[in-house]
Formats: sequence, structure tokens, C-alpha cells
Amino acid sequence: MRVANTFTHSNKENDVNNNRSGNFRNGRAARTIVCGLLVGLVLAVAGMASAQETTDLKFRGGIGVIPVTGVAANGTVTLNVVRGVNPAGPWRIADLDAAVTSYGRIRVKGRGLLLAAGNGIGTNAGASVFATLFCGPANAATAHSSNRVALDVDGDFRINDVLSPAPPTACDTPELLIRNGAGSGVWFAAGIPDLK
Repeated sequence: MRVANTFTHSNKENDVNNNRSGNFRNGRAARTIVCGLLVGLVLAVAGMASAQETTDLKFRGGIGVIPVTGVAANGTVTLNVVRGVNPAGPWRIADLDAAVTSYGRIRVKGRGLLLAAGNGIGTNAGASVFATLFCGPANAATAHSSNRVALDVDGDFRINDVLSPAPPTACDTPELLIRNGAGSGVWFAAGIPDLK
């Protein structure tokens, strides 16, 4: 009988230990599931927040500045003034890709912004640039600019900034100019609006 009782007692201890071990494992599993759900919730909230910051304006391709739009018969030169900003001398740009969000964040990737005339032709002239988004009709446009960045030797540049002041939610007749970061801020290139 004692052997049977010892055997029964031993089985009960094993059952209790197994049960505790099972609870421990189940508790660990429950914590893992809860942690996984919390991580999923945080990612979902972050995704919703970033989805609210939509890209409102896109520009694909760029046009280098041509400083003069015409010369009258009497020799009067008409400068290529855009939104009240004077042109620089001739500059060319190989490519431009830009996006502006509804909160005024601007991302610009430019390639090959180089002088197109004079003794420094084909160089970046040691220039820095900034982007200005104009909203509204030409005679009443508001200007919203980024900070300055230096041109790479090959004329490449990246701007990742927030425009100041913030542009309006609806930017009518948008114009994006890449401007000289020094002095009067003449324009070097313009973005081509992506209307798709």
C-alpha cells in the first residue's frame, strides 16, 4: 500500500509540476501574443498617421533657365522672369523629381544642374540651391521656400525639408523653382508639374 501511495503521491507531484510548467509556458505564450498585438497596433497607428500626409504635388523633369525670352527690334531684352524671380545666366538640368505633401514637406532630387555658358561651363560654379514653391496666379503668388543645400561637383543635389512658410492646403497654379542659394536667389531651373 505504501508503494501505491508513494506512486500516487509521486504522480500528483508530477501533475502539479507539469501544470505549473504548462501555466508558465502558457503565460509566456500569452505575453508573446499581447506583445505582438501591441506592436501591430503601433504600426497600424503609424501607418494611418503617415497616410494622412499625402503627396499633393509632384514634379517630374526639369527645365534649365534660359535667361532671355526675346529681344525687340530696338534691342530691348525681355528677361525670363518667373513669379517675380529674375533668371540666372544659362543653366541646364539633366533631371528633377520633386514631391510636396499637404503639410509642406518637400523632397527634391536633382541631377546635373550645371552652368551652360561662360568660362565655367559644365561646372557647378560652387553654388548652393534651394527650392521655392509658388502657389496662386503670377501676379499674386505666395512663395514657400526650403533651406539651402550645396550642389555636388556633378550638379546633383537632394532637398528634404519643410517649406517655410507652409503652403496653403490647395496650391493653385503651382510653380517650383530651383534657385541660387546666395545673393538675390535668381532661378536656375524649374520643375515640370506631373499632372497624372
